[in-house]
Amino acid sequence: MTGRLADKVAVVTGAGSVGDGWGNGRATAVAFAREGARVLAVDRDREALDATLALVETGTVTAHVADVTASDEVAATIAAAEDRLGGLDVLVNNVGGSRAGGVAELDEEAWAAQLDVNLSTAFLGCRHAVPALRRRGGGAIVNVASTSGLRWTGSAQAGYAAAKAGVVQLSRVTAVQYAPEGIRVNTVVPGQLHTPMVEARLAGQRAGGDVDALLAQRLARIPLGFMGDGRDTAAAALFLASDEARFVTGTEIVVDGGMTARCD
Repeated sequence: MTGRLADKVAVVTGAGSVGDGWGNGRATAVAFAREGARVLAVDRDREALDATLALVETGTVTAHVADVTASDEVAATIAAAEDRLGGLDVLVNNVGGSRAGGVAELDEEAWAAQLDVNLSTAFLGCRHAVPALRRRGGGAIVNVASTSGLRWTGSAQAGYAAAKAGVVQLSRVTAVQYAPEGIRVNTVVPGQLHTPMVEARLAGQRAGGDVDALLAQRLARIPLGFMGDGRDTAAAALFLASDEARFVTGTEIVVDGGMTARCD
């Protein structure tokens, strides 16, 4: 098969979606398959994975149900890529989700849960993927963070922001350590995209359930004047996973329509 990821095996976590539309993981799995990768699409929700598979028009996507907050399930996921698809060349760590609350409002249990789902999942993915990538003689890891890890983005979400900032630095440290082995590690930093998460969760957290109001608030922060979606995240991940980025490691691509470049 031809394409920018031809003959590569890719694991994409969080490849389902909380609703209809282009979530980051769903869009990435579909884009990678279109570009020739054999994709192991990972999510804890089998129905969400089936919805992703239904969108695949070309290429190979195999569903794998796993909870990537659990180390043994992450290890089994990497083993499944090797056993079922023949190896591992690319890992996209995409799982995450925000919870509102500053340090005085967020209880300790919620804080720990935010670190677990947003940061520990990336750590576990990297930890179990590196030996598999070594066996292939190198490869690429793409971690998905958030502009909330770079600056204030409109609401207090201390756990999420801290965890996503951690993902950026985890990527940089891992990139430098394993660069001599041909393993590249980079981060995609999405901004306030219109993904299914807006309707499923964020509107209830931040706008009293008023989706239109939340979308208007988010749009007002974006200099380009429109909101992207998961396909924009996928395009950045595709570049970083491909050989076009062979000299790119330890850095970030911010996908936010210019939002983090503004002063206000």
